[in-house]
Amino acid sequence: MTEHYVAQTLSIEGADAIAFAQSQFSSNVSSLAVGRWQFSAWLDAQGRVLALFHLARIANDQLLVILRGGDAASMAQALERFVFRSRLKLTALPATTLATGPTQEVYAVTREGGAYVLGCGNHSLVVGANIGDGAWRAMQIQAGWPWLPDNVLDQLLPPALSLERLQAVAFDKGCYPGQEIVARLHYRGGHKRHMHCVVLSQFLTRGTVLSQGDKAAIQLLDVAVHDARNWALAVIDDGLVSSLENATFALSEDSIHLHIVESWSA
Repeated sequence: MTEHYVAQTLSIEGADAIAFAQSQFSSNVSSLAVGRWQFSAWLDAQGRVLALFHLARIANDQLLVILRGGDAASMAQALERFVFRSRLKLTALPATTLATGPTQEVYAVTREGGAYVLGCGNHSLVVGANIGDGAWRAMQIQAGWPWLPDNVLDQLLPPALSLERLQAVAFDKGCYPGQEIVARLHYRGGHKRHMHCVVLSQFLTRGTVLSQGDKAAIQLLDVAVHDARNWALAVIDDGLVSSLENATFALSEDSIHLHIVESWSA
């Protein structure tokens, strides 16, 4: 199964673009060099993830946000409330096609014609391709790079998406929305939901919630077929994981079996 994906993108441009992003986003934006990208997130005051994205520095005073779920126009409108007197322009760009490119160094960004190419290691992600494809999806699922369906936006905390492992949250750069919650979870732990790469017994749509009894226990983030297997990223309650490790397990209500392939902590 091949699914064409469309990227929602947002430009942040101006003399204060880097400082503004540093104060709003969870990653260390000021360390980002031109021609590089990093994972980043925009959190609410309670630390929940409003948006997850690739943040690419395409010029000294311009950032490109490539959303991994969500809507660029809505994000731009929400961010406008915090611009005040900052010298910058927020622009939600027209939706653009995503495709799979050749091997390229992780975190590199290059421009090829009208497209930006984001290096992802064993492949690259072409943002603005003439012809789209979804071959990149299974590789990114296996790498633990989440894509957020609409029903998890503003619902999950960073440890549930392994954002520390992705270097999408910083602990030493000063204040940003949700920073106190991020720091508390990092230093004290205690979060009870984490992300796993799983294989499903049948294909399910991204965003599906699997329940055990009357309790929602597994949230699917993204699903892709590769080598005749249904790969998915899933946020699973820690208390359920021990019954799933190294075995398949039937969730009785849904008659779905899944097998955990890899797990990630915060």
